[in-house]
Amino acid sequence: MDAANTVIGRASALLRALAQHEPQGLSTTTAATVVALARPTVHRLLTALQAEGLSDRDRGTGQWHLGPEAYLLGQAASSRHDETEAARPVVRRLARETGESAFFSALRGEETVCLIREDGDFPIRSHVLHEGIRFPLGVASAGMALLAFLDNRSRSLYLDRVDLSAAYGDHYGPASLRRQVAETRRRGFSVNPGLIVEGSWGLGAAVFDGSDTPVGR
Repeated sequence: MDAANTVIGRASALLRALAQHEPQGLSTTTAATVVALARPTVHRLLTALQAEGLSDRDRGTGQWHLGPEAYLLGQAASSRHDETEAARPVVRRLARETGESAFFSALRGEETVCLIREDGDFPIRSHVLHEGIRFPLGVASAGMALLAFLDNRSRSLYLDRVDLSAAYGDHYGPASLRRQVAETRRRGFSVNPGLIVEGSWGLGAAVFDGSDTPVGR
C-alpha cells in the first residue's frame, strides 16, 4: 500500500470513528485506541482534517467531532446514496404494529451501519442500536442477515479470514459464525439471542436490490 492510500485509509477510519461516537465525541487518546494508531499520529490527522472542515474540536471539552464539511458532503451524496426515504415508512410500520424498536441498517464495506431507529410503544426499549452505530458483518441480527445472503464467494472469503471472538466473544469465532450463517440461510432470517446485550434479542431480514444483492436489513 502506498503512502497516499495509507493516509487516506487512516483518515477514513478516524472519520468513521467520529461518526460512530456522535454526539458525545472522542478525545484524542480514545480516538487513537479506537483506530489502533499512535496518539501523535491521530492528533496530526485530526488537526489536518479540522483544517479542511471535516473534523471539529470542542474548545470546552477537547472532544473531537465531525466537522461542518462532513455534513455538506453528506448532503451532496444523499441524492445518490440515501436509502432512508424508502425504508423509513416500513420501519415505522414495524415499530407501530409490533410495539418494539425497529431498525434499518445498510451494508457499507464489511460493516453494517444503523441508519434508522423507530421505537414502538412497548415500555422496555432496546438500546443496542442507534443511528450511526457500526458493527462488523456477522455481528448482531443485521450483520448476520446480510452476511448470510452475500454471494457464496464473498461470504466464503470473509469467513475464511475473520475471527471476531476477541472483540465480541466466543459466539463470533469462525466455527460459530459458520454455524449461525448456515442456520440463518436455512431459516431465511437471523436471530440474535441476546449476544450483544444480555436479554436484548433481535430479528433481522436482508433487503435486496434489483440484482439480488443484499444492501440492507
